[in-house]
Amino acid sequence: MKGDRVEIVVDAGDTTRTYEVVASRAGRRVETAVRRGVVEVSEVTRTGVVVRTARFMANRVLALVEQPVPREDSSEVPSESARRPLREDPQA
Repeated sequence: MKGDRVEIVVDAGDTTRTYEVVASRAGRRVETAVRRGVVEVSEVTRTGVVVRTARFMANRVLALVEQPVPREDSSEVPSESARRPLREDPQA
């Protein structure tokens, strides 16, 4: 979702470099994959079309930090019926 980000820390010989891939628009997400010694971090649309990809050699990657945007869980959000006060039992 918009705001999701992945930070990649790469060994660049005598120093380290940090790269970020961010989901820049609403409905986009960031996906990570490790295949055949290559780490791929891609920004993907809702339909699965890859917008941009960053590729790094897996043996040079020191850290891969995924930072998702906090989302409200639907189970934690009170429903409409839970917000209304309960009626008193007429028989009590």
